[in-house]
Amino acid sequence: MTQIVFITSDSRRIEIDAQDGLSVMECARRANVPGIVAECGGACSCATCHVYIDAPWSGIVGEAAGMERDMLEFAESVRETSRLSCQVKVAPDLDGLTVHLPDGQA
Repeated sequence: MTQIVFITSDSRRIEIDAQDGLSVMECARRANVPGIVAECGGACSCATCHVYIDAPWSGIVGEAAGMERDMLEFAESVRETSRLSCQVKVAPDLDGLTVHLPDGQA
């Protein structure tokens, strides 16, 4: 299991054990993390699983590309470290990953 830390828009810290191979979004939904709506269920077609990757992790996680980058145009308050959590796969090298949840997503 890989630990992921979610920081909510009101600064609450939620730590979960995430199953490797699943997306960050899938693991967040299984753990009932608030702020990960995921209306499309992970199909990269809604941008309601938008997160900010903590700066030290952005190089490891990588940048959004292709369809994900296009979908981020529909998200609010996009930053350089924005990703759709449905497109970030959990792997052992992400142990301790910290992601922040946007204000407007509930």
